[in-house]
Amino acid sequence: MKAGVLGGTFDPVHVGHLEIAEEAMRSLGLSAVMFVPAGEPWLKGDRDITVAEKRLEMLYLAIASNPSFKVSTVDIERPGPSYTVDTLADLKRQLGRTARLYFIMGLDALAELPSWREPQRIVKMCRLVGALRPGCRDLDVKALARSIPGASGRITILGNRLIDISSSQIRERVAAGLPIDGMVPAAVARYIAQQGLYRKGA
Repeated sequence: MKAGVLGGTFDPVHVGHLEIAEEAMRSLGLSAVMFVPAGEPWLKGDRDITVAEKRLEMLYLAIASNPSFKVSTVDIERPGPSYTVDTLADLKRQLGRTARLYFIMGLDALAELPSWREPQRIVKMCRLVGALRPGCRDLDVKALARSIPGASGRITILGNRLIDISSSQIRERVAAGLPIDGMVPAAVARYIAQQGLYRKGA
């Protein structure tokens, strides 16, 4: 089984996440893409995160029409901060030793991999898939390989379409009373409105 792994806070999930997952499915011939919402993301300790239950609900609504998209709750169920090395180890145990994991992230995040917990072990457990992002369309693979020996042969760069959407932008628009049509699936937009998420004072 070739499984993509797309981690994130997903606060909220948006069409950019879905497009990257679809491109990874097409170009890498994946059997499925696992969306893995963070429990306590160690990189985002400076802001309040929407409770996991509501982020999960939005994910389930977003992927409902694609049977190849799955949600994994391994990071939410594990106490403490979410680290990619733990996520991959848990998924390996769940999916079996023969599963091949493709960890999907933005090129900007991939460039920061040497600062993550146990980057060498991450490289051994999966193939790294870098997605193009606005303002980040290139990666210094040689510099990455100097910090993490063997990484260069484990990297694939997606040729995904650039979509200039971020979760923070969506939260800011909702707080300002602006529409988010086309930025998130319609079912997610309805859920955000019904739950009163991201409004000022919420």
